[in-house]
Amino acid sequence: MTLFGIDRLLAEPELRRPLEGKRVALLAHPASVTADLTHSLDALACAGVNLTAAFGPQHGLRGDKQDNMVESEDFTDPVHGIPVFSLYGEVRRPTGQSMGTFDTILIDLQDLGCRIYTFITTLLYVLEAAAEHRKSVWVLDRPNPAGRPVEGTSLRPGWESFVGAGPIPMRHGLTLGELGQWFVDHFGLDVDYRVIEMRGWEPDEGPGFGWPPERVWVNPSPNAASLNMARAYAGTVMLEGATLSEGRGTTRPLELFGAPDLDARAVMAEMERLEPQWLAGCRLREISFEPTFHKHVGKLCKGIHIHAEGPFYNHHSFRPWRLQALGFKAMRRLYQDYDLWRDFAYEYEFGKLAIDVINGGPALRQWVDGDSAPGDLEALAVPDEHDWEEQRRPFLRY
Repeated sequence: MTLFGIDRLLAEPELRRPLEGKRVALLAHPASVTADLTHSLDALACAGVNLTAAFGPQHGLRGDKQDNMVESEDFTDPVHGIPVFSLYGEVRRPTGQSMGTFDTILIDLQDLGCRIYTFITTLLYVLEAAAEHRKSVWVLDRPNPAGRPVEGTSLRPGWESFVGAGPIPMRHGLTLGELGQWFVDHFGLDVDYRVIEMRGWEPDEGPGFGWPPERVWVNPSPNAASLNMARAYAGTVMLEGATLSEGRGTTRPLELFGAPDLDARAVMAEMERLEPQWLAGCRLREISFEPTFHKHVGKLCKGIHIHAEGPFYNHHSFRPWRLQALGFKAMRRLYQDYDLWRDFAYEYEFGKLAIDVINGGPALRQWVDGDSAPGDLEALAVPDEHDWEEQRRPFLRY
């Protein structure tokens, strides 16, 4: 069985020895569980770790907030009697008060391998605060369920946000522990940082290609309901900046897209006509769905379900960012005046279109809306992808 960082920390006393006599905090969420599904907070307490505080990222330590941009409150843990500080509430960065409650913080977060997933920005903010307050940061490493592939344009200068921690492509192909080391190096952080590595993780091996099939999937956020979602997310997350539904309010969120006025068969045919290679490694299926909340609530939508699973999945040819970009392009070709882009303060970024905040610049939207071909998007993305593959090479641990 693949052992995650938390499993090794609990099983190997010599790894815990540097924590003796220290005040320890834990940054975690609902997927922070051991191999036997004990939550890491409870498991660490049972192992005798001196827990003095806990922190929760977006959606909370308990996963209590369903939708995006819904803040969590601070509270006192009713079992362990320690303060739990929200890093997605009144503050996004740890306060000096909360940093004073511990000597070492353990970060045990299941990531999805996508730049926009806010847990990596929270990691950066914790590292920066730890450097300022002379605290130690340990990442208890977990798999990147999307594996090692790299895809998408890199975030452009001036587009940093809570969904854009740095010049990283949409799909970065690193674990949280590896990415933390890249942050330390890239931003020149003087911080005591260490990674409790996994044992037995083989990201290039099937059938999981990133996710060990013997490990139970627990939602790291409420709408991250499956491995299929984790694979598709680097593309479907862009739907948060579009008027199309991404399936929130259904049982398969962020695996599909649609709208009441969409002709799914026509869109799939146009995607195939424009660039069939971008549809490789998965199966698209025409569907109907009615969201119970969020966009198009209560309306029958026609849409497309992306199946990057079962016999249809090819890990090395599936490219979700390009696939979703192609979906947008097909929509624009079929419905030239379609109101495609949502205009709202996405993650509190005012004066910028949400789709541009998500992509770390306007290039993808301009490609969709302009008189451009798939090769033009390739010309933008491929240099960034190659550059990132070289940048990340020294930080690969597995």
